Amino acid sequence: MPLFWLIMIVLAIATAGFMLGRQRSLATAGGDNRKLHSLPSYYGWNVALKAAVPALLVVIVWLLAQPLYVGSTVASMIPDQAIPENASRGLVMAEVRRTAEGLDNAVAEGLMTEDFARDLRADITDVTQRLKDAGQIVTSEVTQPILNAAQKYRVMNATGNLWMTIVVIALSLAGCLWGLKETHFDFRARNVVEQGIRAILVGAASIAILTTVGIVLSLVFNTIEFFRLYPAWDFFTGTSWAPSFSGRGGSSELGVLPLLWGTFYISIVALAVAVPIGLFSAVYLSEYASPRVRAFAKPMLEVLAGIPTIVYGLFALLTVGPLLLSLFGRDGLDWMQAGTAVMTAGLVMGIMLIPFVSSLSDDIINAVPQAMRDGSYGLGATKSETIRQVVLPAALPGIVGAILLAASRAIGETMIVVLGAGAAAKLSLNPFEAMTTVTAKIVSQLTGDADFASPEALVAFALGMTLFVITLGLNIFALYIVRKYREQYE
Repeated sequence: MPLFWLIMIVLAIATAGFMLGRQRSLATAGGDNRKLHSLPSYYGWNVALKAAVPALLVVIVWLLAQPLYVGSTVASMIPDQAIPENASRGLVMAEVRRTAEGLDNAVAEGLMTEDFARDLRADITDVTQRLKDAGQIVTSEVTQPILNAAQKYRVMNATGNLWMTIVVIALSLAGCLWGLKETHFDFRARNVVEQGIRAILVGAASIAILTTVGIVLSLVFNTIEFFRLYPAWDFFTGTSWAPSFSGRGGSSELGVLPLLWGTFYISIVALAVAVPIGLFSAVYLSEYASPRVRAFAKPMLEVLAGIPTIVYGLFALLTVGPLLLSLFGRDGLDWMQAGTAVMTAGLVMGIMLIPFVSSLSDDIINAVPQAMRDGSYGLGATKSETIRQVVLPAALPGIVGAILLAASRAIGETMIVVLGAGAAAKLSLNPFEAMTTVTAKIVSQLTGDADFASPEALVAFALGMTLFVITLGLNIFALYIVRKYREQYE
């Protein structure tokens, strides 16, 4: 049974339990609400929560545990000779899961029957072609051990889903009966429901933390797999980025330094554009603009933050790049060979970052106490002198935090770089040359022709982990500065 319908059945049982619990509470009180400890709706919610919450928790735990159990069981069935050199059993399981997904898609699209998908004697070439017809990316013919493991993977998943459906529906019905049995006019339903709602709120607040932990763990495990296949020293100190998809990393050079240089170079150009314009805009809006102008200009400036980055990328590719090429290309100063360059991506990214710097700086400048301005005016300082010598120094820690937050946003940008900066990984000081960044290479490595069990694909996780550590450090530093500033004037 599809997960959607299973959840709908649980919710239907909970809804019926709510109505029955409400009616039963009134019946036990002889129809007199005054005899009830709680309102009738609390009795209904008690039944509904007991019918829905445990069942849905089992669904969540089952969906998390089943892939681990099935994956470990199927992985133990793969013979050692089926694992390629310089790969691991865990990486081969990635191919097994992809093949199983392809079999599911092929069955759903009518390209093969369920019996054919489970046939252990099916022709490998035929299976590979049908997987390609189903839209599954297949870099080579599926081997017999991987196909057999994928078939076992599908069977175990189908069996697990069937048992999950039975257990969840039975648990939901049992919870509903339990809630109805508790329903009596002197039962403290309100206390139970409020405690249950509090537990649900705590669980909802924990989702963000658990999601972050899951993301970090997925990066860590795959990064460890990468460093088992490729030396960490060569990765962090290498000055050449030349992945080769013909082998399993033997002829590849995967040095991260050119990518980090391109990332920081483009970010520096972007900040050189965004910081002055954004800061001057914030000073004008907070100190010089009338309330009417501010009410119009500030929202219009922040509209830039709502534009999708793909639109900025197209703007860089179709407008800014050709414009810079006409000025600095062969018809101009002959410094630029193509429209894709560091300067192109940096200028457009800087435009995108203007509202981040402007909005945060504006709020920080407005937070400076008015008494400091009045004291400066009382000493005979002009408005510009007050801004330059009193307001900006007082707001400087917060402004620095805003700039660092904008820098972390620039470092993580992808689409503007892909369309505006090119794909060349190089160490160069020329801002009119094409370069690339860490995020752009993450995209290219995971969408290329590399086998997922190869360093050329796993390097994307190592790049992501490196970028995560850098941006996390910048964000922590920025939040520390902003918090220290707020403590100073609150």
